[in-house]
Amino acid sequence: MATVKEETGVPPWSAQYPSLRDKRVFITGGGSGIGACLVEAFARQHARVAFVDLAERASASLVEKLAAQGFAAPWWRVCDVKNIPALQAAIREAAATLGDFNVLVNNVAHDDRHVTADVTPEYWDDRMAVNQRPAFFAIQAVLPGMKAQGAGSIINMGSTGWQAKGNGYAAYATAKSSVSGLTRGLAKELGAHRIRVNVVSPGWVMTERQLKLWAVPEMDKELARMQCVPDPIQAHHIAAMVVFLASDDAGACTAQEYIVDAGWT
Repeated sequence: MATVKEETGVPPWSAQYPSLRDKRVFITGGGSGIGACLVEAFARQHARVAFVDLAERASASLVEKLAAQGFAAPWWRVCDVKNIPALQAAIREAAATLGDFNVLVNNVAHDDRHVTADVTPEYWDDRMAVNQRPAFFAIQAVLPGMKAQGAGSIINMGSTGWQAKGNGYAAYATAKSSVSGLTRGLAKELGAHRIRVNVVSPGWVMTERQLKLWAVPEMDKELARMQCVPDPIQAHHIAAMVVFLASDDAGACTAQEYIVDAGWT
């Protein structure tokens, strides 16, 4: 039996970046999994965090937990990111409350499994509507505020799944591979305004969903076989890279992909 477990929360030894204090951060899909860890990580940096998610109960619980720990309660709304007008309206509403955003993390995604023969045009479009379109239009919504401030950091969440040639999610792999094109395609244009844009591509992260749906009895052996470092990747490992790229310490980092997969790919 696998002994791999999910580690929730951000370790107390995590680095602090003074440049992130009071910065405004918007995160898509921030209510659970990696997204919830991102929200907590930025809250612990004393940033002013806003996020959207469909998971109402998990989102409310996360906000209550952070407030109880003495951090500023994040702004949040229930939002289906497939509805681009609603997503952009949420970003504008949050900015009206918190101020223009310094950081955007395009985190939302859903790695739904499918059989190639069963994919319809409607299903394909639905997968792009979750895993591809929201990133571009969230960027479009935050750009005026970032340009007005003369700086910003955008982190697009990629995936190593398509790079490792995983099976059973061609639509997801297509959408996630396009994240690199989006990032590099915008980097020069946005860089003129000192807005940096990067990709963070996680490996196999031990979220509750991953463990529930795809945990296998030999998971420990599989991690030891495929990863250079055999320890399971946790959400806080991903959050650590994202927080660094959001900070001024990463001021010369743009148009790049940062892979956090313990050496799998």
